[in-house]
Amino acid sequence: MLVEPEQTSEQFWSVLQFSLFAFPRFGVRRRRELKFMFQQYLFCALTALFTPLSLAQVFASDPGNPAAERGYQFLIETALIPADFAESTFDEVWEVWPEPVKSKAATASPAERRAMAFDRYGLTARADDDSGKPLQYVVTPERGWSMNCFACHGGTVYGTPMAGAPNNRFALQSLTEETFRTKLRQGKPPSRMDLGAFAIPLGTTNGTTNAVVFGMGLMNARDSHLNLVFGLPTFFVNHDMDAPPWWYFYKRPTMYIDGFAEKGHRGLMQFTLVPENGPDFYKKHEDNFRDVLAYITSLRPPKYPGHVDPTLASRGRVLFDQSCSNCHGTYGDEWAYPNRRVPLDEIGTDPVRLTALTVEGRKKYADSWFAHAGETDAQQTIVDPDGYVAPPLDGIWASAPYLHNGSVPTLWHLMHSDDRPVIWRPVSVQMDEVKVGLTIEEPSEMPESEQDPVFRRSYFDTRQFGKSRAGHKFPDQLSESEKQAILEYLKTL
Repeated sequence: MLVEPEQTSEQFWSVLQFSLFAFPRFGVRRRRELKFMFQQYLFCALTALFTPLSLAQVFASDPGNPAAERGYQFLIETALIPADFAESTFDEVWEVWPEPVKSKAATASPAERRAMAFDRYGLTARADDDSGKPLQYVVTPERGWSMNCFACHGGTVYGTPMAGAPNNRFALQSLTEETFRTKLRQGKPPSRMDLGAFAIPLGTTNGTTNAVVFGMGLMNARDSHLNLVFGLPTFFVNHDMDAPPWWYFYKRPTMYIDGFAEKGHRGLMQFTLVPENGPDFYKKHEDNFRDVLAYITSLRPPKYPGHVDPTLASRGRVLFDQSCSNCHGTYGDEWAYPNRRVPLDEIGTDPVRLTALTVEGRKKYADSWFAHAGETDAQQTIVDPDGYVAPPLDGIWASAPYLHNGSVPTLWHLMHSDDRPVIWRPVSVQMDEVKVGLTIEEPSEMPESEQDPVFRRSYFDTRQFGKSRAGHKFPDQLSESEKQAILEYLKTL
């Protein structure tokens, strides 16, 4: 079943017309210019909405690997897609915030307001960099902010900024809405992201994004050689995904939760398929993305910072090897990873991600330059996977929430399927050291009257489409003491 976009085209134009013609600041000439710009951008917004893929972290990578260092620098310094907004827009975004945060920002210094905005939208500073630039955006010489791969894969580990960690606080939908409103106040034109957000939801819960649909839309507008092709916009099944960490990338031979695509540097380029980037762009930057691949492959997870009971963890390792390793592999110096795809009727987790990406969509990728189609090193693409690939569990304690849709807040809840909360919300950046994961509250209902969109989207409602907490009930067969032992062992990975 297809899910209709949050805004129909009629609603889309109604909103734009109100924004353009009911806003008294614009003169007649400016209105005409903006209307023409909207018309030019509309098709691209619906068929080529973009968001970047993913990248990882500096401190845990190999400092002696020059290719990896080049890859990191390329990601934070090279704008691969047009800017979403100007720095001047971001610095004034507080003026459209709801109360009481707006009044607090009004009395703050510019530096304090920047910090408040970073915290509101899930942005972080770059490691060992006092420039004030966010890790998640390239800041161009013209002071435009162009999203990079760290937007989804450069977050924090319980309050500590870390490139490569899933950005479980990224508020892309709210950031886009509020910078767009700021642009209207400033008399600036919208970006493609602004326009696309009217038709395709960017993320209904903080920390998740509609990234799969972005990728499908981008590929839909290209032929096998990556030339831009025009046609009627295709509507896809909108759903949110939780970004995976990049520190276990070195173990995986495939990409994505269903493992349908072989790992390779070209596949990392898919989410730069904006209309401005044609086939020559990809050939020009192929070596740069070889460096990016080297960077991601060099990453390793952080070490658990708290106390670990060595006796209990040792018992947990034995139990894990007996009960969990067939899917998730073994760990240590002689590690092994099976890359096993678990059929959906066996894993029982939310099916939307698997069914949203069609056989035709996967074939389009398989037949493209990204998969080396027609070349001697053509990749094998699985066009009809029957389930999800069990990921490696390196650094699992640091990558909450869990399951591919981010529906389970702690490892304890993952191992106690009957006790998973229906609705939950993070209340602190600190780790719940008992349950190992996010510190949460479990309200009985969603805050329907809440006016602040960032606060409202901090609630995770597992009753919503694509957000089910079901499945992965394998630990149910373990005793409570066995679960506790395995939980202790998972801290060591």
